[in-house]
Amino acid sequence: MTRKLLAWPGGRRVKWLVLVGWIGLLIVLQPLAGKLGDVESNDAAAWLPGNAESTEVLELSEKFQPADTSPAIVVYDRASGITAADEAKARADAAKFADGKNVVGEAFGPVRSEDGKALRTVVNVHLGKEGWEGLNEATKDLRKAAQPSAPDGLGVHVTGPTGYAADSAESFSSADFKLTLVTLLIVVTILVVTYRSPLLWLLPMISAGMSLVISQAIIYLLAKNAGLTVNAQTAMILTVLVLGAATDYALLLVARYREELRRHEDRHEAMAVALHRAGPAIVASAATVAISMLVLLLAALNSTKGLGPVCAVGVLVGLLSMMTLLPALLVIFGRWIFWPARPKHGTEPDVTRGVWTRVARLVSGRPRTVWITTTLVLGAVATLAVTLNADGLQQKDGFKTKPESVVGEEILARHFPAGSGEPMVVIAKDSAAAEVRGALEKVPGVNEVAEPQVKDGLAYVEVTLAAGADSPAAMDTVTAARESLGRLDGAEAKVGGSSAVVHDMREASSRDRGLIIPVILAVVFCILALLLRALVAPLLLIASVVLSFFTALGLAAFFFNHVFDFAGADSAFPLWVFVFLVALGVDYNIFLVTRIREESDRLGTRQGALKGLTSTGGVITAAGLVLAGTFAALATLPLVFIAELGFTVAVGILLDTMIVRSVLVTALTLDVGRWMWWPHALFRRTDPEESAGAGISDSRNSEAPTPVSG
Repeated sequence: MTRKLLAWPGGRRVKWLVLVGWIGLLIVLQPLAGKLGDVESNDAAAWLPGNAESTEVLELSEKFQPADTSPAIVVYDRASGITAADEAKARADAAKFADGKNVVGEAFGPVRSEDGKALRTVVNVHLGKEGWEGLNEATKDLRKAAQPSAPDGLGVHVTGPTGYAADSAESFSSADFKLTLVTLLIVVTILVVTYRSPLLWLLPMISAGMSLVISQAIIYLLAKNAGLTVNAQTAMILTVLVLGAATDYALLLVARYREELRRHEDRHEAMAVALHRAGPAIVASAATVAISMLVLLLAALNSTKGLGPVCAVGVLVGLLSMMTLLPALLVIFGRWIFWPARPKHGTEPDVTRGVWTRVARLVSGRPRTVWITTTLVLGAVATLAVTLNADGLQQKDGFKTKPESVVGEEILARHFPAGSGEPMVVIAKDSAAAEVRGALEKVPGVNEVAEPQVKDGLAYVEVTLAAGADSPAAMDTVTAARESLGRLDGAEAKVGGSSAVVHDMREASSRDRGLIIPVILAVVFCILALLLRALVAPLLLIASVVLSFFTALGLAAFFFNHVFDFAGADSAFPLWVFVFLVALGVDYNIFLVTRIREESDRLGTRQGALKGLTSTGGVITAAGLVLAGTFAALATLPLVFIAELGFTVAVGILLDTMIVRSVLVTALTLDVGRWMWWPHALFRRTDPEESAGAGISDSRNSEAPTPVSG
């Protein structure tokens, strides 16, 4: 029954229905895919959990100021000192700012710095329907209004949350097309080299491209109608994940189809067998990734919670495409699509001279020495992970370059309190207003406390901090303020504002790591146990992938600290890397171990392990290169978090495919032997006796033992 279900996409008549069905889906959904950017939510506040204290303050603040506003800070500086003409210009600019797009109310300022070398004007901007794209347009208007006719020597910069949002939006908008192009070039290059065919690569790319478009359309509908949080980061990750994962599934299916074309003259029958043999491993791999991603729904941080369904949808649509559309296309085009290396019926490929044959022979000589040595080396590198600073990136450290918002903040910090323009906000009962203000004035790190505003039984207080809003010192001030105000009976004071938003996001990230990582490990273990019907193999596979994860973090820490000179990593970085590396790393182990189990059923565990490695080594390596290449494309982007994520996941995938899967897992399998399959029936069958130094035998020329059922 399962074989018939898997085989139907390559049927003689059904293949045409499958092709027409996918074309119809593309025609209907393609217009929706282009609207994905319209439902992105890129402001930090939208990512917060609903029960965060800063979220409550945002909601209560609407009584005192317009909702969904973001401050833009215009800073003027002159090294020799601000002149009267400079002040006149700044006052004239402040009047012009009121006519800018989405500007709310009058500008506050200009305010002169104590050293007399800078001026500061604060302009509140409404996000509008366009979100941070609206902030981008508003910032352009502010910069245009402030720059013309500036006196010689006067610097003018727009910074603050609005300035940073604008520069981030600009980075994403300019990088989106570049990322897609680079990803496609990487995938196409690897496919051409792998297949050695000028034509075959087109079919996986067409299938993967259609997967991406349909995924984007489905995610648009979920974001618009089901409240799914989507931002520019997750949209970019979707692109590389779908193109990479879908191409991986294509590589595995095409490799098995090529094998079966040598054994079956009828291409429809060859595809049916290929789907029956490779299909369960591909489905299990995709299910592992999708379910692991859906575990992110347990996250408190909305940006992390939204990443899960987005990636799950992309992987599942990619799976559906590669299990239906690609088989139909391959059968429609026939053997000639493999030109010039068309697989001929009745022939066998020479696997005795390949690189993976040599690796298998090397590993099989002293497997225990190999896996212990490999584990120690990887473990030594993994210890570098403790040097990774994942306490969060400040806004100024979030760019690989130095845009205007960063320059403006540096100037602002030199001449004004670093927290100027981004106040900490406290809301309490109006009866406790004076008491709250007095307590805040005593909190370390507080520079100035404004006069409370009272309305509808609440008091609204703005607090200027001595440190930058997203600095570690500001986080300490938020904690101290909450502790101090918490001791005021009946005040019901809550602390919010930019600093509290960053603080609460970091707290939520820490909570998410502690909850989600164990759950994902448990989920992956259960999937592997069900797939392999064993307990020992799943434990060893998970241990190998976790080791790979920490080794990748160790390498990342070394490069971030000593090569790229990054200031640190986002607080959500370790969790995101873990999810991708564990889910995708287990993918490759599933591909390898299911083939080992298939061969062990006929040859015994030792010969099955060696045959499995030589049979899958090339295609899994190619799949790893594709996925690593697609994630590496993220490292070309100008934003540090995305670049760090792309670099680390790419390194982890290469570790997994080149070392962990091929060397460590194979050596473990050879050393542990039939105990890998405990308590499955295969465990109870003793391997055939092997002569000393036995190498790799061709399974088709070996006398196969009686297969074990179940």
